[in-house]
Amino acid sequence: MTIIEVKNLKKEYKVNIKKEGLSGAILNVFKPKYEMKHAVKGVDFKISQGEMVGYIGANGAGKSTTIKMLTGILMPTSGSVIIDGLDPFKNRIQNNMKIGAVFGQRTQMWWDLPVIESYKLIQKIYEVPEERFQDNLKFYSDYLDLHDLLEIPVRQLSLGQKMRCEIAAAFIHDPKLVFLDEPTIGLDFMVKEKIREFIKILNKEKNITVILTTHDLQDIEEICERIIIIDNGMIVYDGSLEEIKSKFCEFAIVDFMIKTINIGLDEVLEAHSDKLTVLSKDPHNLSIKFNRNIITVAGVISIIAPFCNIADLSIKEDSIDTIIKDLYEKKLFTGAPLN
Repeated sequence: MTIIEVKNLKKEYKVNIKKEGLSGAILNVFKPKYEMKHAVKGVDFKISQGEMVGYIGANGAGKSTTIKMLTGILMPTSGSVIIDGLDPFKNRIQNNMKIGAVFGQRTQMWWDLPVIESYKLIQKIYEVPEERFQDNLKFYSDYLDLHDLLEIPVRQLSLGQKMRCEIAAAFIHDPKLVFLDEPTIGLDFMVKEKIREFIKILNKEKNITVILTTHDLQDIEEICERIIIIDNGMIVYDGSLEEIKSKFCEFAIVDFMIKTINIGLDEVLEAHSDKLTVLSKDPHNLSIKFNRNIITVAGVISIIAPFCNIADLSIKEDSIDTIIKDLYEKKLFTGAPLN
């Protein structure tokens, strides 16, 4: 079932071109000049109920503008957005009842109230039945360690404590769709892991759709199976993490732990130097870099195995963080879809 359908979505802004100095200030008042900024340039995608999708791009790529149109904050210049059968801008109240959101450091809780009072207000706003509210509150408090925080005013919470409470607030009314914008920014490793696991559990148990926008691509790699990359206002990639890795992660490294080495290993490595590069070698360890487009992991093992007694092995490949960074640095994003 499709929960989000976006067709030829565009957003343009009229930007005032200001000139410097007194004369410039006068001209800006009496003869202002404008230019059109095309923030989103004809975006198309569909997302099914229960998917967890990473929506990523560089600063200014258009991802925040897209999310604001999906949540009904902005009206598109043209094109259409349908969220679970509704236009989010025309049907803002009905749409808001179905969604949850966490936007970075912006809180949806009341600053001077204890956390539990904010949750009770959210319960009333979203008309959550008392029994379901209490069940959700207990489950979220148990998993995110919120019990000791519920009576503390929001302003007295640390960043990690506040973000755990914000995540719970976004899910407490059982939304069909949740937008998470930088949900782990500034958090330590343990809190990040706790939040990631919590999101995955709710997605699995309640089939909640999650749209994740973040610059921490480890969040994307651990939570999402599909990513949409936007650059210069246009979608340049929409597919699985594995697909983009196979297309743009050319090399991988296999590390062997070796019990014994037999005669002939050096010769066979030299014979296959067009496929394999030896990074390091000693009597008990062998590290080999190989091109995945030329030879598979199984192929590397089949070459090495007859000439040594392998105790264990591990395979390392570039993270999605490294891949996306390389794509931007090599300027492979030009506004056209990646092939």
